[in-house]
Amino acid sequence: MQPEVITFGESMGLFMPTGQKGIANSSQFEKSFGGAETNLAIGISRLGHQVGWFGHLGDEPIGHYIFKVLRGEGIDVSEVKFHEDANTGFMIREFISGKSSVYYYRKNSAASLMKPEDLNESYIKNAKILHVTGITPALSDSCRETVAKAIDIAKSHGVKVCFDPNLRLKLWDIEQARPVLLDFAQKADIFLPGLDELELLYETDDFNTILNHLKELPCPSIIKGGDNKTYVFQDGNLTSVPYFKIDQIVDTVGAGDGFCAGFITGLLENKTLEESVKLGNLIGSMVIQSHGDWEALPTKRQVEQALGITNHIER
Repeated sequence: MQPEVITFGESMGLFMPTGQKGIANSSQFEKSFGGAETNLAIGISRLGHQVGWFGHLGDEPIGHYIFKVLRGEGIDVSEVKFHEDANTGFMIREFISGKSSVYYYRKNSAASLMKPEDLNESYIKNAKILHVTGITPALSDSCRETVAKAIDIAKSHGVKVCFDPNLRLKLWDIEQARPVLLDFAQKADIFLPGLDELELLYETDDFNTILNHLKELPCPSIIKGGDNKTYVFQDGNLTSVPYFKIDQIVDTVGAGDGFCAGFITGLLENKTLEESVKLGNLIGSMVIQSHGDWEALPTKRQVEQALGITNHIER
C-alpha cells in the first residue's frame, strides 16, 4: 500500500478514571491511547483513504497495543520503529467540574528519540500530503530536526505539506515555540492554526492584525475556533464556514484532529477549501458527541448518513 497521506509523531498510552471520579480518588482506570497524528490517521482511514503513520514506540505492552490497533484500523505502520531501551510515553486524563486536565509522562520516551536519519525519503516522496504538527518538534532537538527534514523532503518532491501548530504549552513555552512554529508555517502549503494559537504566536488578539501577519505566508490558512465558524483565508480574502449545530457536547478532546482528518479527506477528493472545511466541521461535530480521543471518529458511511446521502437503518 502506498499511502496518500503520511504523518508521524508521538502516540501515547492513555489512562482515564472510570466513572466521575478524579485521578486521586479513583482505583479503576480505562486504557486507550492518543496522539494528534494517530488520531488524524485513524480519521482519514475510516473515511476511506490510505494513510501511513510512523513514529517510535517502546518494545513493551503499550507500544505493541498502539501498533496493533493502528494496523487494525487499516493504517500503514511499516515504518514504525520499536525501542528496547525506551518506553512509550503515557498520559492520564481526568474530567472534574466541567474541566479536562491532562498529565503527561513522556520525558525520554521512545518517540523523543526520533532523528532525521530515521526518515525514509522514498516513503514520503510518493505521498500526496505530509501532515505534521507542532507537538513533535517540542519533544526534543532531534525531533525538531526530524520534522524540518521531513518538510524539506516533501517540498523537494512536490508533496504538499499540511501543518497544524497544535501548540502544547506543557511541552515548551511560547518563546521557545514561536520561532519554530512560524518557520514551519512559512514552509507549509496549508496552515491549520487555531485562533487562540494565532493570538499567542503573533502576540495580539486583534483579528485584523493577525490577518495581516497571515498575508505574509505563501499558503492559505484555515483558522479553527472562530465564533461558531471556521475561517478560510487565502490571497487576502476571508470566508467563513459555519459549524454544524448539535444538541449536546460530550467530550471536545480530539475535535481538532477530527476536523483535520475531514479537511484533508476533502482535499484528497478534490473539493475546494471551503467544501473541505465543511467536511472537517462535520467530522469535528460528530467527534464531540462521544467520549474518546479517536473512538468517535466516523466512518464514510456514518458521514453519508449524517449528510442524508444514505439512510440509517436501526433494525
